[in-house]
Amino acid sequence: MNQAWQDFLLQQHAALTEGVVQHFGDAATELAAARDGTVLCDLSQFGVLNVSGDDAQGFLQNLLSSDVKAVSAAQAQPSSFSTPKGRMLATFLIWQTGNDYFLHLPRALCPAIQKKLSMYVLRAKVKISDAGDEMVCLGLSGPGAAALVQQCFGSAPHGVLQVEQHETASIICGGAQRFQINTTPQHAPALWQQLIGPPSPPGGGAVGWGKARPAGSICWDWLNIRAGIPVILPATQEQFVPQMANLEVIGGVSFKKGCYPGQEIVARMQYLGKNKRRMYLAHIDGDAVPQPGDELYSADMEGQASGMVANATRAPGGGCDLLAVLQISSRESHTVHWQSLNGAQLQFLPLPYPV
Repeated sequence: MNQAWQDFLLQQHAALTEGVVQHFGDAATELAAARDGTVLCDLSQFGVLNVSGDDAQGFLQNLLSSDVKAVSAAQAQPSSFSTPKGRMLATFLIWQTGNDYFLHLPRALCPAIQKKLSMYVLRAKVKISDAGDEMVCLGLSGPGAAALVQQCFGSAPHGVLQVEQHETASIICGGAQRFQINTTPQHAPALWQQLIGPPSPPGGGAVGWGKARPAGSICWDWLNIRAGIPVILPATQEQFVPQMANLEVIGGVSFKKGCYPGQEIVARMQYLGKNKRRMYLAHIDGDAVPQPGDELYSADMEGQASGMVANATRAPGGGCDLLAVLQISSRESHTVHWQSLNGAQLQFLPLPYPV
């Protein structure tokens, strides 16, 4: 994280752990606000890789699962990078500003993925750099989000993954009430203040007079889970083929482009109907928080795991919400439990898209 931006967040009473905002003083209230109101999150749990150079588009087109040629200054895209066996090493949100492409992924994966991608550069006119200290990414979500973007920038993108480029920021629409704002450390503090509004009046009152409430990283993670957006983390690398995590449903896989690592496996699964696993949204009760990579069990698998936790975090009102990659047969005909057949039972919730 850029040091000046970190200092600013600390002045805003952020509690940081290893450069990631945990909360702004009341994690439970912030989660409730993410469900019911408008929140503003610093997204420093993610990093950004910058892919630049004359051959950048073709380079990414030959490596990632999506049709990178469809990415433009006006359109972002989900994607993934896999092993030759089709197992995902990382998922990304990709956008373009000028001639450069930006890959948004968990910060913990950035060094390894930068190194892995660089192995493919060879003689291509491509440079891959870590842009984490040069960019601040903010997440804005809730019923007032679009109006706030309109107020700050004069307009707001409306279509899913539509992008608007402004002098000091690029704005990506993640849905009807959700935006990612990418700006610089120099412009981020003033933008943050605009979005949260003036301080509450003496004697109390609503935070920011009804504008966005600052919220910790867990809130954005929860919103991703509820949106059914998988995020590959260190514990789940090489565990899932893209279709297992519904990546083709949300636009992260192209079946019309040329070859890329794992393409043969991905295509075979699509056209021969070999996919026996899908990702589902679920809730479990209790105080313990499942971790990515935790195994899930159902009676039909005779002691073997029937699935794995992809992403999980605390939910507003208690318990945890999670994305689980499961045997389709186990989801359809059996109860599924966390860690063992005696563990907490998954209560399945509808995803915001059909699978």
